[in-house]
Amino acid sequence: MRRPAERESRKNDPEKTRDDILNVATEEFSAYGLSGGRVDAIAEKTRTSKRMIYYYFGSKEGLYLAVLEKAYRKIRSLEADLELADMPPVEALRTLVANTFDHDENNPDFVRLVSIENIHHANHMKRSSEIGELNLSIVRTIGEILERGRREGVFHRDVDAVDLHMLISAFCFFRVSNRYTFGTIFHRDLSEPTLYDRHKRMISDAVVAYVTQPAAK
Repeated sequence: MRRPAERESRKNDPEKTRDDILNVATEEFSAYGLSGGRVDAIAEKTRTSKRMIYYYFGSKEGLYLAVLEKAYRKIRSLEADLELADMPPVEALRTLVANTFDHDENNPDFVRLVSIENIHHANHMKRSSEIGELNLSIVRTIGEILERGRREGVFHRDVDAVDLHMLISAFCFFRVSNRYTFGTIFHRDLSEPTLYDRHKRMISDAVVAYVTQPAAK
């Protein structure tokens, strides 16, 4: 039975309760998906109740969407903290690539959640105005870096910001989402430090080379 002090703490700190639920729900949904994830299990691990969870999030789908929003909020917040506008364009681009690479490696739950949402054809994500606005911020950031680079004469290719975001995300995401199948087929541990560092340099060099070289005619 829950102790009175625990109940009082939760009552007096609803934000902590909400965050606790979101953290455990992230683990549950990333491990078992929306269909397999159980609200009962989340309630038990957070020492709350289904009723409290539904009070905060409305439904299981509402909780799942809140988990997705938190996951995207985290990476966009990390990017905002980089202060890329204060860096020369090439350094800013390399820093952004490194941040994306490290984030995806250190947050496999994020990769699994996005993969799961793709299975659902982004049906839940479409209901979130926050996710759309959050992801516009990274497109604006990349666009500003590209514009500065062209203005300063260091970038020589006319690149669409969304295309470049996709290029960066594709490599960083793939090596986490496919690490087990890829590693089994090619007998490589993608988290091994030497390989990790090589891949990190490789995607950074590839992105910088792409924007600094003129397009082939």
